[in-house]
Amino acid sequence: MRSLLFVPADSPRKLEKALSSGADALILDLEDSVAASAKDAARRSAAEFLRQARKEARVPKLIVRVNALDTGLTDADLDAVIAQSPDAIMLPKACGGADIQHVSVKIAVREAESNLPDGTIGILPIITETAQSLFEMGSYRGASHRLRAMTWGAEDLATDIGAETNRLEDGQYTPPFMLARNLMLFATASAGVDAIDTIFANFRDSATLERECRDARRDGFTGKMAIHPDQVAIINAVFSPSEAEVAKARRIVEAFAQTPGAGVLALEGEMIDRPHFLKAQRLLERV
Repeated sequence: MRSLLFVPADSPRKLEKALSSGADALILDLEDSVAASAKDAARRSAAEFLRQARKEARVPKLIVRVNALDTGLTDADLDAVIAQSPDAIMLPKACGGADIQHVSVKIAVREAESNLPDGTIGILPIITETAQSLFEMGSYRGASHRLRAMTWGAEDLATDIGAETNRLEDGQYTPPFMLARNLMLFATASAGVDAIDTIFANFRDSATLERECRDARRDGFTGKMAIHPDQVAIINAVFSPSEAEVAKARRIVEAFAQTPGAGVLALEGEMIDRPHFLKAQRLLERV
């Protein structure tokens, strides 16, 4: 997934419009963008949208962001949407592998009740929204077969630690938030899943968004979340490998296939080894 677009689940109009945004995934939001008084309506809207969207021939991945475990609202969120088989549940304010296991059990029960195969629905946690979460980064590895990818957030973390801002004047993140970002990147690599970059809130600043996407891709992120449809095209463009990159990856994979057991090969004047092979494989899988 290159682009994951947040859409308030209590707005059927925005949900319908988001289908044509070009995003690889839609995040139906039951958490921050929905007022407390509108939670029930949002659940009904999300469930109906999932039910109708499944009738379409081609739809983006459909992810539901539920409310955090400590709110007491998670069970009602899951009750409303699991039967409609979203591709994944996004868990905000995840504090470690134990939270993933907890939610996985909740999903498993509801999958069984809805006659869905075990593991149909994945989990995509946001793993940096509290100070406590930064000390549990290594616990996601092996936590659940449902873990599909992980992402990070800077806004709730700023509130939790009392930061006045999470950005420098040039738009870069301040050191505490770069630490959270980088730890999250290592955590995803350890867990063997994709790293999804956090949102860029100023949807009118396309130049900074593009720069942030390029920085994220350079460092190992495979996609980025969006808060506005106008951000999707930029995110997709940056996180899409070029034809030249795809062609080179194919040549690397083919070279190793033709020489089984080789540790190092020469290709086009460059020495390539197993890390090059694995990187090429991952790129082709994303394509």
